[in-house]
Amino acid sequence: MFILENVPLSHYSTMRLGGIAAYLTEINSKDELRSALDWAQEHSTPIIMIGDGSNVIWKDEGFEGLVLINKIMGFEVISEDDENIYITVGAGENWDTFIERALNTGKNGVEFLSAIPGTVGGAPVQNIGAYGHDLSEVFMSLEAYDLHEKKFVNLDRVACNFGYRTSRFKVGSDKNRFLIVSVTFHLMTLTNFKPYYHWLEEYLNARSISDPSPNDIRQAVVKIRSERLPDPSVVANNGSFFSNPIIDSSKYHDLLDEFPKLASWPSVCFWELEDGTYKVAAGALLEYLGYKDFHDSVTGMGTWRNQALVIINENAKSTADLILFKENIVNKVQETFGIALAQEPEFLP
Repeated sequence: MFILENVPLSHYSTMRLGGIAAYLTEINSKDELRSALDWAQEHSTPIIMIGDGSNVIWKDEGFEGLVLINKIMGFEVISEDDENIYITVGAGENWDTFIERALNTGKNGVEFLSAIPGTVGGAPVQNIGAYGHDLSEVFMSLEAYDLHEKKFVNLDRVACNFGYRTSRFKVGSDKNRFLIVSVTFHLMTLTNFKPYYHWLEEYLNARSISDPSPNDIRQAVVKIRSERLPDPSVVANNGSFFSNPIIDSSKYHDLLDEFPKLASWPSVCFWELEDGTYKVAAGALLEYLGYKDFHDSVTGMGTWRNQALVIINENAKSTADLILFKENIVNKVQETFGIALAQEPEFLP
C-alpha cells in the first residue's frame, strides 16, 4: 500500500475545488482496505472513502486524515435463469460501464440510469435515479466494512433505508460508518414498460420507436444526457446540484395561482405522484428566475447553458465561492416560491 502525503483534494472532485488531504491511498481489494484501516488506527487518523469524486465537494479546510480512493473492481454473475440474473459488482467499477455490461446479459432494469457519472459504490449512498426510476428498484444487497462493528457486513434493501436521493449512508448517525466494497443487483426480463419522462417520449416518437428495447432506452438516455448535461471531465461540475423537491397538493395549486406561467413552461415543471403529492422540476424554477446559462463574476461560478440545475465551476478560487453562489440560489428560490432546495453532492469532510 502506497500512501501519498499532502494531496490537493481538488484533483478528487469533479467540481475541482477543495483543500489538502494529509494522506491519500487507493484501495484495490478488501485486504488492502483492512491494511489501510490498520494504518489509520496505528497513526490515530480519521478516514474517508470516495469513488471518483463525481458527487463530492471538498471543503477548503481539507482533511487531516487518510482519504481512501475505492478502486475495487469485479463483475460476477451469482445466479441466472431465463427471467432473472443476480450480479455482484465491485464498488470501484464505473457505473455506466456496469450498466452497459449488465444489459449485454439480456436482462434489464438499469437502462434508465445510464450515463450517470460515478462509481457503483457511490450509487447506493445517493440512491441515484433518473427518468422516474432509481437504484433501489434493482438493488439486492451490498457488502461493506462496518467501522462500528469492525467487520464486513451484508445489508439488504430494507437495511439501507432508501429514500428519494438518499439512504442511511448519506444522512444521520450512520453517515461514513460503512465502507462499501461491492453491490449485488437483481435484473429481470421485462417487457411492455413505458418511459415516464417526456424527454424520452419525444426522443422515441421522433424515431418512430413504439416498442423500445432496453438498449433503445439506454441509447435515448445517453443521447439526451449528453445534450443537456456537461461532461465533468471537460467542465467542472457535479451534475444536478439540487434534487427535485416534493410538495403537497395545496402548495402545488398555490404556486399555479401565483405563477401561472409555470403551468405551460417550456419544460415540464410538475409531476403528480401516486400519493397525490407533486414533484417539482427544480431546474424549471431556476430557469424561471433567470439562472439558466447564468455566470457570476463575483464567485466564478455559473449554471450550465442547457440545464439550470447544473452548477459549474468556471474560475472559482475556493469552495467558499461555490457555497456563496449556492446560497444565493437557495435563498432566491425560498423567497420567491417558498420552496427549500436540497443539494445532492456532499460537502466533505
